[in-house]
Amino acid sequence: MAGRYASALFEIAREGNAIDAVSRDLDTVAAMLAESADLQRLIRNPVFTVAEQSRAIGALLDRAGIGGLAGNLVRLIASKRRLFILPEMIRGYRALVAKSKGIVAATVTVAEPPSERVLSEIRSALRDMAGADVDVKVTVDPSLIGGLVVKIGSRMVDSSLKTKLNSIRIAMKEAR
Repeated sequence: MAGRYASALFEIAREGNAIDAVSRDLDTVAAMLAESADLQRLIRNPVFTVAEQSRAIGALLDRAGIGGLAGNLVRLIASKRRLFILPEMIRGYRALVAKSKGIVAATVTVAEPPSERVLSEIRSALRDMAGADVDVKVTVDPSLIGGLVVKIGSRMVDSSLKTKLNSIRIAMKEAR
């Protein structure tokens, strides 16, 4: 269901040359959802009536200055009692935008947060490898000890120190 709403919004936004404006508005909505446990409860909890959900969402959208296509769609799904699909619908819209712009998604897992210089070098290397713009999502996992794990499309490159140490450990066991 979320995919259908995302597709419809994308098509309407494309026809109106408003893809980037809708993206910005949906990013704002996603940020509000990420920051507020109360808002997450509002969209997921069936105890709230349609009127309560619509009124609350409408007030939030108005306060954030979100109108146009994105605001209308969020209000529509609130009136249809489908606010629970909002996070998945936003992800679906983002995926459609990335696909239309030829942007490849990549996940980079590192042991500690990288500096801007290192992150820029990673982006550049991934862009060269993919031959397209790359949307890099960085996650931090201290258990890697060092190095990084890169997932881009169906490919994964694991150059973490943790994996290398495990390989050495296995090789040592086999040598005994």
